Amino acid sequence: MPIDATLPYDDSNIFARILRGEIPSKRVYEDEFALAFHDINPQAPTHILVIPKGAHVSWDDFSERASADEIAGFVRAVGKIAREHGLVAPGYRLLANVGADSGQEVPHLHVHIFGGRGLGPMLAR
Repeated sequence: MPIDATLPYDDSNIFARILRGEIPSKRVYEDEFALAFHDINPQAPTHILVIPKGAHVSWDDFSERASADEIAGFVRAVGKIAREHGLVAPGYRLLANVGADSGQEVPHLHVHIFGGRGLGPMLAR
């Protein structure tokens, strides 16, 4: 069910629980600012989720409340993960849904990294 990205952060969401180690994940990267793991329902040969470690619902929330170090660290983590998984040369897609109209399902900022094959048009025509 899509969520309203303007709602307060809910620390019982699945990504908060993954961050606390309450739910297992197949982790591929972690540093002080970000955690990345394989999506449990991959939509491409490579489908990795990257989440900031801070309690942020959306890009809007993150850009307003996160420190400059958190923002830079998270963005750098996304790039590093793409490089480490060999996605730069063939290409990859980043997707971050924000709010109900986009279909955001988990109220914790997250970026999907898709790659490993041609991904087609960005939006259905």
